[in-house]
Amino acid sequence: MGLRIVLFIVGTLLGVALGWELFDGHQWMVGLSAATGFLMSILVFAAEMQWRKLPFALNLWGGIGLLTGLVVAGAIGMLTGLVGIGSHSLFSMVACLALFLAVPYWGMSIGLRYGQEGWGMPPPAAGIVENSFTPKLLDTSVIIDGRIADLCETGFIEGSLVVPQFILQELQHISDSSDGLKRARGRRGLDILNVIQKMVNIRVEIVEDDFPHVKEVDTKLIELAKKMDAKVLTNDFNLNKVAGIQGVKVLNINDLCNALKPVVLPGEAIKVFVLKEGKENGQGIAYLDDGTMVVVDHAKRWIGKNVDVVVTSVLQTSAGRMIFTRIKEETESEELSFARV
Repeated sequence: MGLRIVLFIVGTLLGVALGWELFDGHQWMVGLSAATGFLMSILVFAAEMQWRKLPFALNLWGGIGLLTGLVVAGAIGMLTGLVGIGSHSLFSMVACLALFLAVPYWGMSIGLRYGQEGWGMPPPAAGIVENSFTPKLLDTSVIIDGRIADLCETGFIEGSLVVPQFILQELQHISDSSDGLKRARGRRGLDILNVIQKMVNIRVEIVEDDFPHVKEVDTKLIELAKKMDAKVLTNDFNLNKVAGIQGVKVLNINDLCNALKPVVLPGEAIKVFVLKEGKENGQGIAYLDDGTMVVVDHAKRWIGKNVDVVVTSVLQTSAGRMIFTRIKEETESEELSFARV
């Protein structure tokens, strides 16, 4: 904010100085020049806000084109006598203004186009793909969860992972909590983030963008995703719904894990370890490697042992998927008895 105020003051003072020089101190013309300088400062500020939304490469080449245009405009002005002669006729001022608007604008346009299309640049070598992936904003919950580090290590996550400063502040606040469980979760999140930063195939960016008028961290994350045209990486159910309503794309780790769970069909035989007794009489409970619960009928005597079971049905609930099975030996015995009949 301080730099912007300085910009407005300097623009206004430059307008006053230019009006005093060109119009010999006529008050109303000096005032008009001051207003023009202030208006130009506002336009510069608006242009800067738009440029911040562009990738760095476009900003760089656009700035180079703009500076080159200013140099070319100055050279043309000196060669044609529009600059440096001291003539303050209306024609010379209009021609000079048109020159210093048109040529720099033309140079900036060429620079932006070059930065976007890369004229004359050699094509990328075989096996190297241009980094045009959509940036992904990390939510606090997905950092603490930790599975994002495993995904990054496998190479399935590409592009930039963006961590806003307000997410880091929330992690630090959690890690400093008086509650032991929250403190452990916060420190785990910071450790996970440190692990991801050390991976050579992943680029982690820390951005300072904040929205002081917004209090909720999730709302800030959605606003930043809109500004950066980024996706939100999370496992928070509520954030997933709110972001979807506002048109922000979400990558949900839980949805990914559910999609990758192995498919089992009724009649398929699997081997499980019966861990504990179920709610119903005689039931046993087992789990697949991905955490899916397996309910085994008449498996009380198999608790603490591995057993072959046959899938009878699969139930999808809001809490996840449940697989109902029977002991394979019992199923084969029933089939054999039916065959004899």
